[in-house]
Amino acid sequence: MSNGYFENYIPILLLAGVVTLLAVGMLLLSYLLGPRRPSKEKLAAYECGVMPTGDARQRFSVKFYLVAMVFILFDVEVIFLYPWAVIFHELRMLGFIQMILFIGLVLPGFVYLWRQGIFDWSETDTSEWPDTPPVTLPGVSLVVPNVVQEATPFSGGSQ
Repeated sequence: MSNGYFENYIPILLLAGVVTLLAVGMLLLSYLLGPRRPSKEKLAAYECGVMPTGDARQRFSVKFYLVAMVFILFDVEVIFLYPWAVIFHELRMLGFIQMILFIGLVLPGFVYLWRQGIFDWSETDTSEWPDTPPVTLPGVSLVVPNVVQEATPFSGGSQ
């Protein structure tokens, strides 16, 4: 290989160096010039405007992780449909048959997970919410709790 091959990467390395210097420079300037006035309000966890309650180290149901993994699995599989759709006319019948086979392999897995109840997000134990009517949509059954959490604003003045 000639030296010209590696010279093609010099602009990329320069860009990476400039970006790294800018990032480190901004962090360093922020650290050196920024005011440091910690207060209880500034050090408290921010939860979308709602006062945090409970312990952050709570256990999640396995179903949460199953839904997350299935979402990633099917999301990645659907991503394969986009490049195929872009060059559909160039692939002709062979590309069509390949995509039918691909969907034919993915669809039974989706149907199996659906029948197993992986996509059912309703709570199985609704005894905690006795006066909560179920929200019903065609083919969907959800239970929405009537829980109103009262948030109190931070007390004290600004520091």
